[in-house]
Amino acid sequence: MARRVAVLSEGTRITDYISLGVITKTFPMATLRTVLRATGKASVRQRDLPAHVVVYYVIALALYMQASYREVLRCLLEGIAWLADPSAKVRVAGRSGISQARARLGSEPLRQLHDAVVKPIAVSASKGAWYRGWRLVSLDGSTLDVADEPANEEAFGRPGSSRGSSAYPQIRFVALVENGTHVLFASQMAGYGTGEVTLAKAALAGLRKGMLCLADRQFFGFELWNQARESGADLLWRIKKNMRLACEQRFSDGSYLSRIYRGERDWRHKTGGVSVRVVDYRLEGIAGAEPIYRLLTTILDPDRAAARELAALYHERWEIEPALDELKTHLRGAKIVLRSKTPELVRQEFYGLMMAHFAIRSLIHEAALKADEDPDRLSFLHAVRVIRRKLPAFNAIPPSPQGRPL
Repeated sequence: MARRVAVLSEGTRITDYISLGVITKTFPMATLRTVLRATGKASVRQRDLPAHVVVYYVIALALYMQASYREVLRCLLEGIAWLADPSAKVRVAGRSGISQARARLGSEPLRQLHDAVVKPIAVSASKGAWYRGWRLVSLDGSTLDVADEPANEEAFGRPGSSRGSSAYPQIRFVALVENGTHVLFASQMAGYGTGEVTLAKAALAGLRKGMLCLADRQFFGFELWNQARESGADLLWRIKKNMRLACEQRFSDGSYLSRIYRGERDWRHKTGGVSVRVVDYRLEGIAGAEPIYRLLTTILDPDRAAARELAALYHERWEIEPALDELKTHLRGAKIVLRSKTPELVRQEFYGLMMAHFAIRSLIHEAALKADEDPDRLSFLHAVRVIRRKLPAFNAIPPSPQGRPL
């Protein structure tokens, strides 16, 4: 039986579904043009699909993972034509034309636009984003399935399973999340075989002074800790409970000062140590809790952050789990696979997905500020649905670099 093309409801146009206003407000045309010039991807001649339109199209694809390439493009172009000239005739490229336009663009402009714009957005009035003046962020990683194509498998690999190998190749990514807003930033991606610690080395470049970074025990290591510390941010990372840590000074709150070392030789000779504060605690009355939890922090003065507060605060790290769920389930769609069939377009699609998530989270944060609410209390899925069907009535995307109809 022939596969039925996935379409949106009859009569759909951009004014009903894809909110170009939200996308272009988040990723302004001026910034996009700067990135296209810097990467040498600005359109040098008039095309049906100029580079700036393709960038917005890739972001829009993330809002409609279930719809076909041509259906999303039809809505996008109808909206652009309608904004410029309601009587203009829309020409929708075929799959090969769309693929050629995306291939011409490549992934680098999307990556650079992502890196330039996707940043923490909490302000002083943002609820749930701060602890004693520190901006709370967390570090974690996950995977995404990609189209089962030979080129994707060769580039990215696939995980093994009890019956041989996974059904799909996968990419791995690591990101920082702003806890209070669920904004994923400093995202780094690679093949499945690349470890999270390797990707974290690049992601930690997103840390800044004034942040307090939370991370689980799989990320701890002397070199990664020092790299994160040198960013100027403070750290609160869980470590293995059997790690040898001598008590140098005990505080009244139960925490104590110690030192960590690069390796066994430095530990024996007590050379090159880095001062840390250790917080050990238990979760009483919690089913499945481990006997003891051990945290390290760069906040050495207990008056700045008491041990009890840090123990409670560490569990804010799980804020990254809902953020990843938003990305992988509510936005992408459960069991939906990134559809690009070549590694370069997979990379392009990944950054489009991350930017679509950022645009939605920016909208939610703006609404939360106006309502004096915690962004966690506003539904991400509801925001996705609103963005899909609403468009502010203004010219969001010029139809071509010269402003002429396509």
